[in-house]
Amino acid sequence: PMKYAGTQDYDHAGVGTTGVLLVNLGTPEAAEAGAVRRYLAEFLSDPRVIEVPAVLWWGILHGIILRLRPRRSAVAYRKIWQDDGSPLLLHTLQQARALHEHLRGMHVEPAMRYGRPSVQDGLERLRAAGVRRLLLLPVYPQYSATTTASAFDAVTRALRRWRWLPEFRMVLHYHDHPDYIRALAASVREYRAQQGAGERLLFSFHGIPGHYFLAGDPYHCECHKTARLVADALGLGADEWAVSFQSRLGPRAWLKPYTDKVLTQWARGGIRRTDVVCPGFAADCLETLEEVAIRYRELFVARGGESLHYIPALNARADHIEMLAALVATHAWSEPLTADPQRQERARQRGARR
Repeated sequence: PMKYAGTQDYDHAGVGTTGVLLVNLGTPEAAEAGAVRRYLAEFLSDPRVIEVPAVLWWGILHGIILRLRPRRSAVAYRKIWQDDGSPLLLHTLQQARALHEHLRGMHVEPAMRYGRPSVQDGLERLRAAGVRRLLLLPVYPQYSATTTASAFDAVTRALRRWRWLPEFRMVLHYHDHPDYIRALAASVREYRAQQGAGERLLFSFHGIPGHYFLAGDPYHCECHKTARLVADALGLGADEWAVSFQSRLGPRAWLKPYTDKVLTQWARGGIRRTDVVCPGFAADCLETLEEVAIRYRELFVARGGESLHYIPALNARADHIEMLAALVATHAWSEPLTADPQRQERARQRGARR
């Protein structure tokens, strides 16, 4: 039988509050092979991420990938690991704290879709804080079933064990939100004012398998719209920017063009300096700090370019936090929660403890 999370500590005199669960992808707990293996096992077991029948995928995952990939990935993580831990986790915690301070009257908790703090842990902290309305905020600007929908899966799976469900809403995407576009453009503008500007600006997004797009996933289109709106805001000409996709895995075709192929083409074509921004990542992580800022910089120089400059993610920039707060305000409830002054007394008469 189902064992529900109890509500015995509910206070009938309380009003309840609105909670925001801020969810990012996840990270290993340490830059070590064992921790990376546990993280990858959870991540790559998600049917939203790998759309292969489980009976076929299990052998590949456990027989090949989890035997070989964790050691290589641990080496990459060690290149970017900070004294306090994973950059993605640290930035996410900063975002949650800043958003909590900005949203007076709401409770904000961070969570990782894979790893810790888990979605279930975040939800339990919100429940303990008396949350009766829940807004799920996956910080994936462009919607994909592999990310946004997977966060929905994790939250609703955890809520299945709650006896008393909160009211529930969800932010699906914000790829063209005006404040998001302004924050991205400002970050590029400020970086180039300090470091100079490259001959071209590359918008590099995390890829997904091409057949996911053909099956109806809108991610590809939303990435292109984000890039176009930012390029327009920066006043870039058509030959001054491009869109590409990184982080492909496996032999099947992913969204194209691939970031490494574009950079190779540009370097061999005489482009001396390029700037790269990754608008699909709300916080800097392995894919931005190691893949782009280290490996792709080395690739660009090896192919004949002179320098590649990575423009950091928005992280906990003030304009990013203000944008997220505006997003919450748009999706949250306009009517306040209200209390019945006589409810606690009536409840006590019927046997309630509080």
